[in-house]
Amino acid sequence: MTMAEGAPPPMPLIDDVSRFFWEGAARGQLLILCCRDCRKFVHPPRPVCPFCLSSGLAPEKVSGRASLYTWTIAEQAFHPYFADKLPYVYATVELVEQANLRVITNVVDCEFDALQAGMPLEAVFTELSPDLTVPQFRPA
Repeated sequence: MTMAEGAPPPMPLIDDVSRFFWEGAARGQLLILCCRDCRKFVHPPRPVCPFCLSSGLAPEKVSGRASLYTWTIAEQAFHPYFADKLPYVYATVELVEQANLRVITNVVDCEFDALQAGMPLEAVFTELSPDLTVPQFRPA
């Protein structure tokens, strides 16, 4: 995909717990923490598994397949970067790897009227700036 024009995008606060996620996205990979003890995926990233309290979490590449859980159409920009991108779909998707494993994202390449709860989606990676690539989802 192409780099966005206009104002620079808002940047995530990248720390030691989330760095893997953003570095994976820059390589076109969707990485999610997986607990080495109970084998459950954990997102958003955190230092301790909320299921078994283990600190044995490590990034794993997931398929990038998901279903649309919920969405809204953004019609007002909360940051100057988004002013020329309105309207757009702000969504929560559920990854196929685990029930209730959800990611906040955008749905792209889809008419608003075609959006349906449960519709199958696949991850795509969009470079918003030289320092930021984000996973987004499109109809599969």
